[in-house]
Amino acid sequence: MTSMILTNTETVPGLKVVAHFGLVQGSTIRAKSIGRDFMAGMKNLVGGELRGYTELLQESRDQALKRMTEQAEALGANAVINLRFSTSSIAAGSAEILCYGTAVLVEEPGSQHDYDSPSDGYGTPGAQQDYGV
Repeated sequence: MTSMILTNTETVPGLKVVAHFGLVQGSTIRAKSIGRDFMAGMKNLVGGELRGYTELLQESRDQALKRMTEQAEALGANAVINLRFSTSSIAAGSAEILCYGTAVLVEEPGSQHDYDSPSDGYGTPGAQQDYGV
C-alpha cells in the first residue's frame, strides 16, 4: 500500500472519497518520569522550554498517530480525513493522547475503484466493522 494520506480537512484536494470505513483512533497513556520532573523543576527556576516534556508529548503523539494509521490500513483505507488530537488527564502525572479521524479510500476522479471490503448492503463498505470501542 502507498503511504497513508492524513489531513485535518474533510476532503483531499484533487481526490474523491469512494469508500467510507468509519472512525479510527489511536491512543497512548504516558506518565512523567522522575528525571524529567527534576529537570522541569530546575528549568522553572530560570524559565524556558521544558524540553523533556516537549519530547514526551511528541513521542506520545507519534505513537497515537501510528496506532490510528495501522487501524485505518487494516480496514483498507488509504487516507484519514478530519484528523484530530485530544488530550486528557488520567491520574496525577499521567495523560492520554488520543488521535482520531475518518478512514476512507480516495482515488483520482474517473478512476475505477477496486477495494476488498465488507459492505452493509447500502454501498457503505466497512459500515459494520467492530472497532472494539
